[in-house]
Amino acid sequence: MPAAAPMLIDLPYKPLAKKALPAGRPRDWYVTHNRRLKAMRLAIALLDSGVYLPDQARNSTIRSAAERVGIHPPSDITCHMVRALMRYSR
Repeated sequence: MPAAAPMLIDLPYKPLAKKALPAGRPRDWYVTHNRRLKAMRLAIALLDSGVYLPDQARNSTIRSAAERVGIHPPSDITCHMVRALMRYSR
């Protein structure tokens, strides 16, 4: 039996197909859900760029990472969530 081909993990990021969010929830639920997804994407982008500590992730650093990745500038609340995610991922 031939050996399996090595898996490349340096492939460019390709987002998954989007699915519709469940209907019937309060608007606040959708806002919070999307804010969490955005914070997670930004935390990953910061970690990939070498920012490992929440103290290093000032609002300006997070917003410049958002611009680099192509995400709308985050609010202060989202920036706070990014630091919280980085804090609890250690």
